Amino acid sequence: MYQRSYVKEVLYQIIDGSITSIIAITGPRQVGKTTIALQAGNQLTNLRIPWKYISLDNIQSDVIGWPEKVVQNISNVSHIDIAPNEQLLISHWEKARMDSLHSDNGFVLILDEIQNIPHWSNIVKALWDADRIKNYPLQIVILGSAPWGMLTGLNESLLGRFDEIPITHWSFPEVAKVFGFSVEEYMFLGGYPGALKRILKDKNLTNWKSHILRSILKPAIDRDIVGLQRVRKPALMRHLVDLAPRYSSQIISYDKLLGHLQDAGNISTITRYLDLLSDAGLMTRLSRYTSSPHLGKRSSPKLNVLNTALMTAISGYSIEEACQDHSFWGRIVESAVGAHLLNTKEIATRVYYWRDKKNLFEVDYVIQRGPHLLAIEVKTRNISSHSGLTEFQSHFPHAKTMIVGPSGIPFNEFFAYTTNEWIQDQCE
Repeated sequence: MYQRSYVKEVLYQIIDGSITSIIAITGPRQVGKTTIALQAGNQLTNLRIPWKYISLDNIQSDVIGWPEKVVQNISNVSHIDIAPNEQLLISHWEKARMDSLHSDNGFVLILDEIQNIPHWSNIVKALWDADRIKNYPLQIVILGSAPWGMLTGLNESLLGRFDEIPITHWSFPEVAKVFGFSVEEYMFLGGYPGALKRILKDKNLTNWKSHILRSILKPAIDRDIVGLQRVRKPALMRHLVDLAPRYSSQIISYDKLLGHLQDAGNISTITRYLDLLSDAGLMTRLSRYTSSPHLGKRSSPKLNVLNTALMTAISGYSIEEACQDHSFWGRIVESAVGAHLLNTKEIATRVYYWRDKKNLFEVDYVIQRGPHLLAIEVKTRNISSHSGLTEFQSHFPHAKTMIVGPSGIPFNEFFAYTTNEWIQDQCE
């Protein structure tokens, strides 16, 4: 079975990292977090390190009661309404403690879909702190279908107890190696491995589309966003999820976006909901690049899906039909390039778009890392004129430029390298 590079990272954290931190594997739904954890577990078996995997998704309620000695380790437990799911979490943790004491190599407990447990962060914090006091040789790995900030909540501080390993969407080299799809197929179908398997099996897009909509989008909204955050208008959020991917790769004013939404509220509501979609790994909004960042944040956003399947699955197009619609295909290609830049960038790297004040010239993406500035234009046809890049350099002379497409770097070559590798190659 194919192993993503994250497996080595998880294994390193377990074996060579310090046991003073919990390992948190987070990221969007359906990108292979569980597979990564299980593959790391199989390698633990080869190293004779005992481990156990527990899925906390759709667990049963007929479980044993809350162990008394565990209750003593949890502060402020009196105000917590103890649910059966919480009891199950603590029961597994308590057993793992005992197993760690009977092992020469400690014990690793992997807890999947941790967000399904009410008050899980309070419970985990208390149990982990108690483990450190008693020096249990127990390593905890937790998995959640959301970024760390969304999982823990805005008012929850778990700093110092977790090492996060964020998992991103599959890249073109991974999809090509495992599924054999061409770069054009990848740009249309995206990088959800579970959905891609259905195409290989059924030879049509019906089940692929159903998987994207029912197994990814719906639970991401209902369980990961509405279920974990304070969303006052869930109907508005669902409408936004249906609308926003249709504008991927386009600059759209907030007023225009509000005009397409029912009961839209105000701009601050829309911006917050778009940020939640970004946190969930679905799509994001890019600001206009300026030398004064606060001015760029006031500009109209450019929307960009983080996996092109989210825009093509709702389009009704086949791959052939999408290629024939040059306007739509151009937006797919540009969105794929933007998604790759966003998914592979490091935390200190920023991605923007650029448009001059008179709206005469535009650059698709601007990448900034420290003093380095890289402007990128995406082309689906061989075009000799690149006035947007020329105008951008007239405003920012130190910037480097790059063309992705037939007249520049081929798409398959572009997708083979990360954002920071391109910055290093073009700017340093």
